[in-house]
Amino acid sequence: MSVKLPKLHVAVLMGGWANEREVSLMSGKGVADALEIKGHRVTRIDMGRDIAARLAEAAPDVVFNALHGVPGEDGTVQGMMDLMGIPYTHSGLATSVIAIDKELTKHALVPHGVPMPGGRIVRSEDLYEGDPLARPYVLKPVNEGSSVGVAIVTEESNYGNPIRRDARGPWQEFSSLLAEPYIRGRELTTAVLGDRALMVTELVPKSGFYDFDAKYTDGMTEHVCPAKIPPEIEKLCLDYALKAHRLLGCRGTSRSDFRWDDERGEDGLFLLETNTQPGMTPLSLVPEQARHCGIDYADLVEIIIADALTFFGKLPPESGKAG
Repeated sequence: MSVKLPKLHVAVLMGGWANEREVSLMSGKGVADALEIKGHRVTRIDMGRDIAARLAEAAPDVVFNALHGVPGEDGTVQGMMDLMGIPYTHSGLATSVIAIDKELTKHALVPHGVPMPGGRIVRSEDLYEGDPLARPYVLKPVNEGSSVGVAIVTEESNYGNPIRRDARGPWQEFSSLLAEPYIRGRELTTAVLGDRALMVTELVPKSGFYDFDAKYTDGMTEHVCPAKIPPEIEKLCLDYALKAHRLLGCRGTSRSDFRWDDERGEDGLFLLETNTQPGMTPLSLVPEQARHCGIDYADLVEIIIADALTFFGKLPPESGKAG
């Protein structure tokens, strides 16, 4: 699968100042290199506070948004580019605002039949008074990705009971957190490209859980692609991922992450979050799933750009056809 694009001037937006800066730089480099191989003119931009001026000066045909986290994935940059009239890849302002907030995502998806864990928002300060949920439970920032700031609190954890103020935990830099029941079992993920759910990958960390280091350190996680799971679980992952993509209004590509308690069958599958700007690094899951579906990395990048240009009405009629 591929598309036919005219030669474009593409600004690749990467870096920034979020916790996921280094991952974004890796994603951006991969995208920029692929575009140059395809013959496009590329302007690489490491986002700073002068981003509006730099984009205005570059005047690209389209921006490939390779930012991760705030402010590149939460609607801030999207709103700026909307005001500037610059076409850009991936989801728009409203979708980005909702999808990066795990609690808002639940409000958007759960009423429509997409199962997600329960839980509630808590102040990090209140953790020192007592547990917000029965142990084991998970603490995570409301609006961060890549498992940044996630902690699993168990009876055996060395945080204390209640959690001690001197306990070293990733929650300490966040004023509020989402507390969710811990779901035992297996990590699954499904990418959506355009209007197609690609496949299911199981993520098997060599130790611990699928945290930031496990995601982006070569050799720390085994990707079982396609996942060795029952057909009914595979179908549910594909259905839920596509449903989330559509309900949230995602564009281009998204990736939905799941936790599956295999002792509970279909009732044990829960969507954790939908990422509107998945990584494009050498270890990233969307390029891996696309490759298994016969789409190489450079073609994947062009497909995402073609989707953006089509949405903004900037794709010439003779372009965008599969080749």
